[in-house]
Amino acid sequence: MKALLLGGRGAVGTVVRRELERSGHSVTVASRSSDTPVDLHGDLDTLSESAIDHDVVINTSGVERADLATAVGDTPLVDISATGSYLADLRRSAVGLVVLGAGLAPGLSTLLVSDVVDAPGDAVDVFVMLGAGEKHGAAAVEWTEGLIGSDVFAPPESGRVINLRESVRATGPDGVMRRYLRADFPDHVLLSGDGGPTVRTYFTLTSAPMTSSLALVARIPVLRPTLRWVPPIGSDRWHVAARNRRTGTERSASGAGQSEATGVLTALAAERAAVHSGHGAVTMADVMTLSEATAALNA
Repeated sequence: MKALLLGGRGAVGTVVRRELERSGHSVTVASRSSDTPVDLHGDLDTLSESAIDHDVVINTSGVERADLATAVGDTPLVDISATGSYLADLRRSAVGLVVLGAGLAPGLSTLLVSDVVDAPGDAVDVFVMLGAGEKHGAAAVEWTEGLIGSDVFAPPESGRVINLRESVRATGPDGVMRRYLRADFPDHVLLSGDGGPTVRTYFTLTSAPMTSSLALVARIPVLRPTLRWVPPIGSDRWHVAARNRRTGTERSASGAGQSEATGVLTALAAERAAVHSGHGAVTMADVMTLSEATAALNA
């Protein structure tokens, strides 16, 4: 398999490259300064030309342009973005196969939700914990900043839902009760449709003070820039859990290193996308099973 990797020098991209090359695949890292020049902020003609010679294109760059799905044509595209509005636009722009939301949330969370849904219209709560002690790239920090003061995109309930304002207390898969903040992780967008589950996602950090700080900044958005100056505090542990409100059924997964896990899952999604026979936008739940994903994480 030949993979064209966008953002290959980032925290997630380096893991994707490592995993694919370990499996014997060829990886071309594309950027403005590489031997395969692609400017994701400019004209995408060079991306279109490069995509023809590859079996899959993987976007780990953090650049969100819905016309990427058009530019790659019939070559499958795997995108790690967690922005609901962007993924909705990407779905509409798909020409060939597009895997939406590869990673932990969405991605692994999508698989967990799919596994606990038992009947049409089931309500599922997703609880995501990310490591406050892990140093994240600029794109991840910018994405988190973007939540501050913004609305959850197309929430399942009527009316306005503001990110990080509503909170619940819940016990995670590690047995610890924490405060989780409602956040715009987009499984409710990816899995919406006739008979699809009603999904609400809640987010916490391994550091309780850091979670409280996020909640404070959400109520005083002028403090948003302070997020860039907060040093990593705590562990790099993560977990994702999905709980069916009607049946009480819960599935979860956990580990250490968000970027590492995201890269491993994205590499697996790229391998599956390259041999997938379908067209149009799909989720991680359409290209792999939960057991396959967890096996890859535990390998």
